[in-house]
Amino acid sequence: MKKLALHWQILLGMATGVIFALILTRFDWGPGFVSDWIKPFGNIFINALKLIAVPLILASLIKGISDLKDISKLSKMGLRTIVTYIITTVIAVSIGLTLVNLIEPGKAITDETRSDLISSYETDASSKIEDAHRQKEAGPLQALEDIVPSNIFAAASDNASMLQVIFFAIFFGIGLILIPEATAKPVKDFFDGFNEVILKLIDLIMLAAPYGVFALLASLVVESPSTDLFAALGMYAITVILGLLIMIGFYVLIVWIFTKNTPKFFINGMAPAQLLAFSTSSSAATLPVTMERVEEHLGVHKEVASFVLPIGATINMDGTSLYQAVAAVFIAQAFGMDLSMGAQLGIIVTATLASIGSAAVPGAGMVMLVIVLAQAGIPEAGLALIFAIDRPLDMCRTTVNVTGDAAVSMVIAKSVDKLGPPNVKDWDDNYKVEEQKA
Repeated sequence: MKKLALHWQILLGMATGVIFALILTRFDWGPGFVSDWIKPFGNIFINALKLIAVPLILASLIKGISDLKDISKLSKMGLRTIVTYIITTVIAVSIGLTLVNLIEPGKAITDETRSDLISSYETDASSKIEDAHRQKEAGPLQALEDIVPSNIFAAASDNASMLQVIFFAIFFGIGLILIPEATAKPVKDFFDGFNEVILKLIDLIMLAAPYGVFALLASLVVESPSTDLFAALGMYAITVILGLLIMIGFYVLIVWIFTKNTPKFFINGMAPAQLLAFSTSSSAATLPVTMERVEEHLGVHKEVASFVLPIGATINMDGTSLYQAVAAVFIAQAFGMDLSMGAQLGIIVTATLASIGSAAVPGAGMVMLVIVLAQAGIPEAGLALIFAIDRPLDMCRTTVNVTGDAAVSMVIAKSVDKLGPPNVKDWDDNYKVEEQKA
């Protein structure tokens, strides 16, 4: 019998966890049994996600930056690529924040359920309140000062200091580019291997996802069995999907404006890669198909595609960033927290930077969400609210990530005169000459 795909296993774990908890709540001993013997496995799963966050950032970000090989590549095409990716990521996060503040899916939770949630995580909440008071007393440039760590090991030991870890990883990657290639090679090889190990660890953690989801949902139902929580979860999913659809519309629009190619041309060219991204939830696994579609069906020269797309698979995670913004504010709304404008601007910065270090594999977005929650002062235990439906949303946001990579590659190719019609061989040598003659 064929083994079920992971996303179906997670959905099955979600449904089983809810049914299991609903049955046990009919017995007096049921809630206690779930809290004592089931919930710890959910906590272990969340701890495993938090455990891998710092190594994931260091490995992915250092590898992604060092792969540029030469600082000169950051000029012209390289600089345009990175700036464009950052701009689209900021737009994605802003769209997510706008939608979640307009729709307010977390506000669908009743005061009674919210009180139960807050009391369950009272320790987390009180510590965050203390942090908020300390931030209030700090100077206007304190946030900028805090980005630069005085001790990387101290920063790496605290999930609330992820911006410092990201700063170090970027700084370290630039250093690797600037030293002679022969000297950098052993260090780069180490981080290449380190990155592969971390990706394999994520695979192993995700194997436990169905059981983690089962435990998280079972404990959630027992501790807060009201139906309004699940209605809010549905609204959260709708908010994320609506935001992702808007992002795809945005990509189609910029391709139309900057390259004069029609939406039909772009969507038809990318459809196979989008479907593969949806089924695998991995930008990295989809990369070969993305490159083939972009080069042979969208007319992007190989020189541009081979540079822009691999970097995009590493640092351009617009769908993931949008989801993280929606998820963070949703969890805050569920806990009755009113995020200030400053906190939401912080989410934009953190989600943008976290997406740069997000590995192009299934489940990495959830790991990065830990960073965003910690930085915004939102209880990390709120992951339990959304993890059950994360896998289907992961499939959707990976499709957006891949679509964004293709759109940016077309825009960059047009800006450096490397965009031609589909299926043209020897584009740089032949097509450009023929175009000039015509």
